[in-house]
Amino acid sequence: MKINQIYVNLPVKDVQKTREFWTKLGFSIAEEMSNEKGICVVMKDDSIYVMFLSEEYFQSFSERPVPKGDTTQVLVAIGLNSREEVDQVVNTALENGAYQHEEPQDEGWMYQNSFWDINGHGWNVIFTDVSQFPAQS
Repeated sequence: MKINQIYVNLPVKDVQKTREFWTKLGFSIAEEMSNEKGICVVMKDDSIYVMFLSEEYFQSFSERPVPKGDTTQVLVAIGLNSREEVDQVVNTALENGAYQHEEPQDEGWMYQNSFWDINGHGWNVIFTDVSQFPAQS
């Protein structure tokens, strides 16, 4: 079995500020799946989406409480096409209210940078070059 789409649902305090944050990073919004209760950010056309839902609306999908800002339940990793794109997205996020998660890491074949977004969600942004993957001995 193979999936054809993925929707990640995350709670947010302010839908409009979240919209502004992600569009400043260069992502588009699927307006047909967005309203005042939440927005749908397109991570990859026709296949990968993040639904940022108001905490109240998010709560209607689960009997579990929305986590407070001092907890982590998920870290989302996204892959981009170059190291430059990785740093561009992270730096733009930091300029718009996010904060650094950890220092960039360079493994040669994989480069990673990361941030906590304005809602406290963790994002690992990576570029991988599998042609540089170390040979196993």
